[in-house]
Amino acid sequence: MGKKRALGRGLGALLPDEERETLREIPVKDIRPNSHQARQVFEQGALDELAASIQEVGLVQPVLVRKAGRGYELVSGERRLRAFKQLGRILIPALVRDMQDQEVAATVLIENIQREDLNPLEEATAYRRLIDEYSITQEDVARQVGKSRSAVTNSLRLLSLPLQVQEMVGGGLLTAGHARTLAGLGNAAKQVELAQKTVAAGLSVRGLEEEVRLAGETEPAVGVKRDRATVDPHLGALAKEAASLLGAKVAIKGTPEKGCIEIRYHSAQDLDRLIRVILDKGSN
Repeated sequence: MGKKRALGRGLGALLPDEERETLREIPVKDIRPNSHQARQVFEQGALDELAASIQEVGLVQPVLVRKAGRGYELVSGERRLRAFKQLGRILIPALVRDMQDQEVAATVLIENIQREDLNPLEEATAYRRLIDEYSITQEDVARQVGKSRSAVTNSLRLLSLPLQVQEMVGGGLLTAGHARTLAGLGNAAKQVELAQKTVAAGLSVRGLEEEVRLAGETEPAVGVKRDRATVDPHLGALAKEAASLLGAKVAIKGTPEKGCIEIRYHSAQDLDRLIRVILDKGSN
């Protein structure tokens, strides 16, 4: 497998020359959804408001598409396209741009992250996809989306939560703050238990933090699992680097000459993700 091309320095590096795009009106029915769209939830109330605005003053910003077979693939503007469909419009103003697959994927993911259109789990998945598909680092992602590396790292930790907890986050029952607090627990069953308690009792993030403190099973945010034995500094650094690359808790037990590596996962989905990341890194 050849090495994937790294991204540039954000959306600005992905914007094409003017000759690569044209503005025209195209049939709504000829536009297919984008397979790289990370956003899964579209609030109906917000769509209704957008449709009413379009009905009143028209579309301020055209959607962005690229040619795909006999039709077009949507790159940016899914809410606008949905609003046009809701209004029963036949044609929609669109920028038709010549774009490669990697440009499309990066544009969709980065735009959603920068516009805060994603729920916490969708955002974490978008970060992971950028890292995996383009072989870039967390630092690269942070720079491109204008966030700190720690923010990206903590977001990726949500993907290590049990699937049941992830569904609560994706459904809006738990906030990103709740999820980050639960990610500090080393026990998957306890994570589910406290997540359910948080939803049932309406606990605030501060209230959940107190529950986690009382549980007494918290682990470091990223890096080595706590151990009573003295950890070799070099092994500790390697464990932190591995945890950063994998987006999972990693512990290296033993000495520089002999030992074992422990990687935590909390669901079949998480295990599959880790295997794919490891195989992908090993093939580059």
